[in-house]
Amino acid sequence: MGHGSRVPGAGDGMEQVAGELRKSGEYDVVETCYMSRLGPHFPETVKKCVGEGVLVIALIPYFLHMGLHTRLDIPEMMKSEAKKYPDVKIIFGENLGYDESLVSIVKKRVESAWKLEDVRDLKLDERKKFPLPPGDMEFVPMPPDEAAKFKSKCGCHHEHHH
Repeated sequence: MGHGSRVPGAGDGMEQVAGELRKSGEYDVVETCYMSRLGPHFPETVKKCVGEGVLVIALIPYFLHMGLHTRLDIPEMMKSEAKKYPDVKIIFGENLGYDESLVSIVKKRVESAWKLEDVRDLKLDERKKFPLPPGDMEFVPMPPDEAAKFKSKCGCHHEHHH
């Protein structure tokens, strides 16, 4: 499961990974879905898998960080959907998070960056090419004093250096 975007093709990297997993033949069914925006979404994907006779589903969140989506939004969505399929085991796997292999990926990106142009010379798409659905906000602002209240209560067990 990727985040989802209003930009068509935003999930292409995840789709390619899924394609490779599919080709490996190690899994009976490999599907992709998105939490929001352009689908397919979790409910229709689960229904499709169950329709193909799948009895165990492992959802891997294609997210780097353990934010609100991976802590609450996705597992809540999964719990509500799981009620419809009492005979199917639905597992919430780990997000991508930290893995040794990410170090080499980031190193690869750093090395390839040196030959790229300065950001001032980048030609960007026009924002209006990717319209927001009616009523949606681009960013959800939070004043620094409000954010500070949350940062001090993050619930994790290590020191923060703000």
